[in-house]
Amino acid sequence: MDLLLTLSASLGVALVLGYLTQRLGLSPLVGYLLAGIIVGPNTPGFIANHEIAEQVAEIGVVLLMFGVGLHFDLSELFALRRVAVPGAFGQSTVSAALGAAAALGLGGASGWLGGIVYGLSLSVASTVVMTRVLADHDDLHTPAGHVAVGWTIVEDFLTVVLLILLPAIAPGGAEARGSLLLSLAIAGAKIAALLVVLFLVGSRAVPWLLRKVAATRSRELFTLTILVVALGIAVGSAKLFGVSIALGAFLAGVVVGRSDFSLRAASEALPMRDAFAVLFFVSVGMLFDPRSLIEAPWLVAATLGVVILGKPLITFFLARALGQPPRASLSIGLALGQIGEFSFILAGAASALGLIPSRSMSALVVVAIVSIALNPLLRLLIEPIDRLGREVTRGLVRRTSDAVDRPPEGSATVSVAAAAGTSAGGERRYRAVVVGYGPVGRTLFKLLSENGISCTIVEMNLDTVHRLRSQGIPVVYGDAGHIETLRSAGVPSAGSLILSASGLYAPEEIIRIARELNEGVRVLVRTAYLHERSRLRAAGADLVFSGEGEVALAMIEAILQDLGATTERISRERDRLRADLFDDFEAR
Repeated sequence: MDLLLTLSASLGVALVLGYLTQRLGLSPLVGYLLAGIIVGPNTPGFIANHEIAEQVAEIGVVLLMFGVGLHFDLSELFALRRVAVPGAFGQSTVSAALGAAAALGLGGASGWLGGIVYGLSLSVASTVVMTRVLADHDDLHTPAGHVAVGWTIVEDFLTVVLLILLPAIAPGGAEARGSLLLSLAIAGAKIAALLVVLFLVGSRAVPWLLRKVAATRSRELFTLTILVVALGIAVGSAKLFGVSIALGAFLAGVVVGRSDFSLRAASEALPMRDAFAVLFFVSVGMLFDPRSLIEAPWLVAATLGVVILGKPLITFFLARALGQPPRASLSIGLALGQIGEFSFILAGAASALGLIPSRSMSALVVVAIVSIALNPLLRLLIEPIDRLGREVTRGLVRRTSDAVDRPPEGSATVSVAAAAGTSAGGERRYRAVVVGYGPVGRTLFKLLSENGISCTIVEMNLDTVHRLRSQGIPVVYGDAGHIETLRSAGVPSAGSLILSASGLYAPEEIIRIARELNEGVRVLVRTAYLHERSRLRAAGADLVFSGEGEVALAMIEAILQDLGATTERISRERDRLRADLFDDFEAR
């Protein structure tokens, strides 16, 4: 009963506050943290069981790290290596130094190691918040957005490395094994053994298992398999190899991400991850103690200063030094001016080892709430700051030289246009996404391709996916009912979405997601029965083709041809019968 009461109360309050903060234009993460404060032990009213919430929240940590592993692409990181890698290392180093100085000077850490970990927890931005804010301002798929995402990938990787080393280098960890070097060597050997097992055995066994389960065509079994793989590898890594559960989950995601099932796994795991991640943030909010604002107000103020002032400035100057234009550098800096999920994972591990006191966790909760709430508002300053900077630059140039150089932002503009997929003449190439590669889908794909229309297939049959890929045909393996599948297929920039597969599960939800990604996309749907047309049209479909209606029309046309009817009469009767059939059913 205590479990159900804690879960229902925590999720219920999180739902209400998440909705309110969303309506206010803030991240729902703010609402989840506030929900934790409300149901926590340090505020009046209902008190949830923190131990239960914390245990359930561990599943959220596993799924969060599993998701990071799924999307951890070394090729993307390599492409941004000259900016994201040195930038993230430099920013993390300087931010950690500032945070450590604040923590050690204001009683927020126990020793130099606690100060460094506290500082590093301030250097890690929330990927969830960052991508949401960038997407809301149409910056996610710009060069600056790509650099910011790569930057956070490096930060996440640094967090994973620190989570590996933390138990070995914490006070008592090294002494128990004789020396720091010995403990690091033992930890390194265990990690190496884990990597060998996962990438030599797991990289074959896991895809084989997923392929067998996918062949059953059961969504429930596939979702269950993903959950078992994530939790099983995470717990097994901790029990057998002595590494953190977070690292095991990350590596599980990397193994699955290297298979053909990466996109579908992300789609299936996303609802579970989001639900348990909510409990993670609620459990973090429960750590907040209002007395910390009285006992350590300067620690909160200093921490907030590092996050919303220090990090953006450090990132801006590093990005400029690494060759980024001023506006892009400003965008990257402000995108990273907050903390989130991995800050708490790292700080929580340090708190469990006694490296930072409870008031430091309270300070992090306050700073997370404030920085996440302010981040979308701070991005509104990009345009006026950029305009002011250009005016100042022009004034300085006029004073020192008669020649005025072209503003450096021009190169970024060209890159953005290229990234948007425009041609040299400024026209966007028409694209279509076809769901299903059965007889109807094959015919549509052939006709579209012959007419110069770029086309991507979404297919759930793995054998078909492999065959199409071997032929060089763009194809995405996944369920069209998940937003990540449609996004990867290119629906946000497509002109048409064609649901050609028969018996699609919840086509109305697919249409809704498509409209959310691209309000102007033209949606064409195939369905079996006439009575389904009105429901699909109400869901947002532009055209609905019913098997019953088309068969009836074909039969009528064949009969009229046998009776010797003229082409004009056949066409007239076909139009009349189409109106009678379709309008009659839509009027019911």
